Amino acid sequence: MFEYVKTWYERKFSDPHSVTLLFLLIALMAMFYFFGAFIVPVLVALVIAYLLDWPAAHLERLGLRRFTATVIVMLIFTGLMLTLIIGIGPVLWQQTSNLVQETPHMIEQGKSFLLHLPQQYPSLISEEQVKSVVTSVEAKAIDFGQVLLSFSLTSLKDVVAWLIYLILVPLLVFFMLKDKLELVKSAEKLIPKQRRLILQVWHEMNQQIMNYIRGKVFEILIVGSVSFVAFTIFDLRYAALLGVLVGFSVLIPFVGAALVTIPVAAVALFQFGLETHFWTILIVYGIIQALDGNVLVPLLFSEAVDLNPVFIIVAVLFFGGLWGFWGVFFAIPLASLVKALLNAWSTKYEDQESEKTNQL
Repeated sequence: MFEYVKTWYERKFSDPHSVTLLFLLIALMAMFYFFGAFIVPVLVALVIAYLLDWPAAHLERLGLRRFTATVIVMLIFTGLMLTLIIGIGPVLWQQTSNLVQETPHMIEQGKSFLLHLPQQYPSLISEEQVKSVVTSVEAKAIDFGQVLLSFSLTSLKDVVAWLIYLILVPLLVFFMLKDKLELVKSAEKLIPKQRRLILQVWHEMNQQIMNYIRGKVFEILIVGSVSFVAFTIFDLRYAALLGVLVGFSVLIPFVGAALVTIPVAAVALFQFGLETHFWTILIVYGIIQALDGNVLVPLLFSEAVDLNPVFIIVAVLFFGGLWGFWGVFFAIPLASLVKALLNAWSTKYEDQESEKTNQL
């Protein structure tokens, strides 16, 4: 066993480039783990900068200076964000407020529905089972209400922090876009000279991360918009709020769609009952999710979908447990990073074996 481990270690880490790559990864993971809460504005700005670098680069190719292209892109992006906030924000707030007010009534309706099930299907479900489910749901509802209350109280302290973020993040994005080349050169000076594998992994991941962020934004907009239109056609209440929830659910692969199904089904059930409209909405919602997973995702993430769904789910659980929302958001790129690292080390080993063969 010891010889096997020794052989594996010598094969993978005898090259100084491999050791440099390993220590860089350890340092980055430690930084995010211990100081992640302090660099959230930087991460947010980095995601937005990756998103906006594409149009800025296109404007630059048209002959504009980098500074001019950055200013134009930032103005357009800021205008779009303000339009969305002013146009959709009040609607979402009103629908969220109405839904919170109606939630107790919806819970009572659900409780009444469940208590009548033993009378309708005595051979399938007993009264004790229903009471157990009702008690569990009520306990969970109370716990959820306490969590919301505590969140609202603690969030009051964060108002100043959010105001600071609203100033810092746009400034960070602007300078990241304007001074992209200078920042990259400065980062290269911090990396040791044994950087061949680091550059190999970076070149493989840089384009993937850019495509992933851009594709994820497009996926959120498309899935959310289509869901909103479908819910509006069927006159489902809280269509805008549910459409936004469905759109943002794509941030969590596989799990997000299952979680958002609960509020969509609950609102449809309490509005229409077990009628044709309820089942039609669920079927349409299922079709939207199927098209997203089988058509839209392969088109937007042609490189990322090469990962097995098991690896993606494991990455969501692992990186989400480490870094919360950002771990979940970057689960697929991080899983791709692990794959790129394995490819880099495997390629190095294959090159070494090929050199030995040629020498013989």
